[in-house]
Amino acid sequence: MKKLFSILIAVVMAFSVVAVLAACNNNEIPDEMTSEDGKYAIAMVTDIGQLKDKSFNEGTWNGVKQFAHDNNYSYKYYQPANGANASDTDRIDAFQRAIDNGAQIIVCPGFAFGDALAEVVPANPNVKFVFIDGWNIGQANLVGYAFEEQQCGYLAGYAAVKEGYTKLGGVFGGGSTNAACNRYAYGYLQGIDAAAKEAGKTVEVKITHKYAATFSPSAELKSMMTGWYNDGTEVVFACGGSISDSIFSAAEEANKKSIGVDVDQSSISTSVITSALKGLKEAVIDALTTWKNGKWDAELADKLVTLGANKDAVGLPTATWSLKNFTVSDYNTLMSKIKNGSVTIATCGDDWSVVSTAVASMANINYFYVD
Repeated sequence: MKKLFSILIAVVMAFSVVAVLAACNNNEIPDEMTSEDGKYAIAMVTDIGQLKDKSFNEGTWNGVKQFAHDNNYSYKYYQPANGANASDTDRIDAFQRAIDNGAQIIVCPGFAFGDALAEVVPANPNVKFVFIDGWNIGQANLVGYAFEEQQCGYLAGYAAVKEGYTKLGGVFGGGSTNAACNRYAYGYLQGIDAAAKEAGKTVEVKITHKYAATFSPSAELKSMMTGWYNDGTEVVFACGGSISDSIFSAAEEANKKSIGVDVDQSSISTSVITSALKGLKEAVIDALTTWKNGKWDAELADKLVTLGANKDAVGLPTATWSLKNFTVSDYNTLMSKIKNGSVTIATCGDDWSVVSTAVASMANINYFYVD
């Protein structure tokens, strides 16, 4: 299904997710609850990977259950059959289970839902759908939320080089087909190149999608990362849900470092030096609040809401800052420059070929792509 970024609609909204820059703990809110009438008003259908992936699914689910808990709504998550091998039929079946159980609004995280939504959304006009990392499909009962991942990817790459690392790596989920991961990668490379240029040095960068297409950890990926670390790679950006399990484990065993993604992952592994964050939880809460307040039609219907630095929706986690050479003050200065446009970060849209072509012109990077 074609991604309709060409019809991006700018939405003017009061949206500030400063909380994305601080660690947040939803452990006190249960993942499962039992409603009195057996109906569940708010639902989430999970992306491939695990619900508790300490990343994309979990960050989105935290927004669902936080809002539901705070506003006294029943809530439930649904996982499509066949896990990482889920088909569109499996996703449609999960949507139908949610609808049969009384869902009034359904949150779905991940680009893989596109084709399933194209079938389910028009058939259920009285149910609202929130498509995280998605797009609009010409239906009033759907809103898409997208992020400028290239901005927080840039910040992570820039910070790592400023901290003193000269041999960096990145593993990106989706096998080059995931738009968000592609944007993370493009920003990461731009940030590395910019910081290296300022330092007057050349850095080595390895990038791969191998063993990361399904966003799941694997022995093969861990072995690959162990090889990278043993060959001198100092820090690896783990971008793709639960693949972080393999990368963090290899980093810890090699006494090397890693970079987290989507949420602050510093509590998961001692190897994490920073994380490239986007406001998943906050975007979900914004959509659900707008729905609750009866403003869906006016503010969200058939829209694509794109969030970035100007909405404080992407960044690095300052509450758990551990970098020494690149300080919070340095970070705030750089973030201000991104916001005012004096530092510009290109986007690849959703196209990996833009990334692989552009990196060839980055003079301060020795680039190695491992398929």
